Amino acid sequence: MNPFEYAPALESTSIVTIADRYKLFINGKFVAPRSGKYFPTINPATGKKLSEIAEANSADVDLAVKAAREAYVKVWSKLSAAERGKYLFRIARILQERAREFAVLETLDNGKPIRESRDTDIPLVAAHFFYHAGWADKLKYAGLGDAPKPHGVVGQIIPWNFPMLMLAWKVAPALATGNTVVLKPAETTSLTALLFAEVCQQAGLPNGVVNIVTGAGATGAALVNHPGIDKIAFTGSTDVGKLIATSIAGTKKNATLELGGKAANIIYDDAAIDEAVEGIVNGIFFNQGHVCCAGSRLLVQENVQDEVLAKLKVRMSHIRLGNPLDKNTDIGAINSAAQLAKIKELSAAGEAEGAERWSPPCDLPPAGFWFAPTIFTGVSQTHRIAREEIFGPVLSVLTFRTPQEAIEKANNTPYGLSAGIWSEKGSKILWTASKLRAGVIWANTFNKFDPASPFGGYKESGWGREGGRYGLTAYLKVGK
Repeated sequence: MNPFEYAPALESTSIVTIADRYKLFINGKFVAPRSGKYFPTINPATGKKLSEIAEANSADVDLAVKAAREAYVKVWSKLSAAERGKYLFRIARILQERAREFAVLETLDNGKPIRESRDTDIPLVAAHFFYHAGWADKLKYAGLGDAPKPHGVVGQIIPWNFPMLMLAWKVAPALATGNTVVLKPAETTSLTALLFAEVCQQAGLPNGVVNIVTGAGATGAALVNHPGIDKIAFTGSTDVGKLIATSIAGTKKNATLELGGKAANIIYDDAAIDEAVEGIVNGIFFNQGHVCCAGSRLLVQENVQDEVLAKLKVRMSHIRLGNPLDKNTDIGAINSAAQLAKIKELSAAGEAEGAERWSPPCDLPPAGFWFAPTIFTGVSQTHRIAREEIFGPVLSVLTFRTPQEAIEKANNTPYGLSAGIWSEKGSKILWTASKLRAGVIWANTFNKFDPASPFGGYKESGWGREGGRYGLTAYLKVGK
């Protein structure tokens, strides 16, 4: 009998118009970069150029910061909180109206499957703006004092794995609390941020309240080091986060840093194994594993290891890798050649150190950047694949005998962003959660997010929280 095959169900790209070249968004207008330089943005599924993006230098960043300061002093700080909230509501509604356009563009520029962009990312983006719009005139009820004040001008740097969602996590609370923004998106995924600039224009947002400067590390460094910035919000690698912390040490700048992770996903022997297998797959293969809180270390109780691995391999054999625009696709393209090289390097190190590698039969497309879903067994805590963040569809499997051993192995990492627990016993879940050093802990699920729930980590996974009432604190001068 022939295996069941899915007919292609390709999303149309006709809803999106991609310009040949994109400028910077400063003071409500698109302006050419002072440097005159542009760089290509690539469709990772094909390797072909989508467009050219302006490269902002320090002079461009200075213009953006000055525009944000003027908007803060003359306009945004003088509006009532209710009026600011109306702008956020308007942005949220426009994002909903243009959701399909954003989803298609996100998939083209990032490589993630269209069903993730369409069903997860963009709906959550709108939800964050709706949620924070509601907070705008209620800050005095947030437990942050009677009259909390905004910092002023916020510099924000976001990563390439969730371009629009990370934009929403940063911009929505900043505006709701009365700050103005200079945002730098990741150089490989700037297109949806620039489309968001059009939404700001469409919503009638006052000029200079949101500014978007594109570029690579030098642009981000210029933003971090600019004396007109009052607060930095960064999501990205731990190494870059450490550089930012060093750069702002001794200044009056505040910062929130959401950094790397190496989350443990703990499967106890009394877990519902079939459901846990789905949680494992969602925990590590969602968004090609390009998730800071991915469940990249699977800790399985020894007496159910064989059952879990057997069912996991069957489930992985049904994962569909391919064209991200196909609505049947589960795993899309790796975001860049550089990230693919990193994943390959660490996977090769896993084999060299003696772990056993397995991937299901998988035909990789001939063009673009691709990596098959992979698991490693026989992993020890000293292996690089158990210690370093791979940021790809690679799972390291370790075992444990007792709950205490699970805790010790789970916490044996410099990171502390997230964790998962699978058990039918609520008391065991609560006991385990109380012992884990992780900022976000899921029980019998994984990778579930809500705008009202704070997100952030311990140790080298960062400072501060984003989302929820606690996330507002980072954008306000509390008790000052």
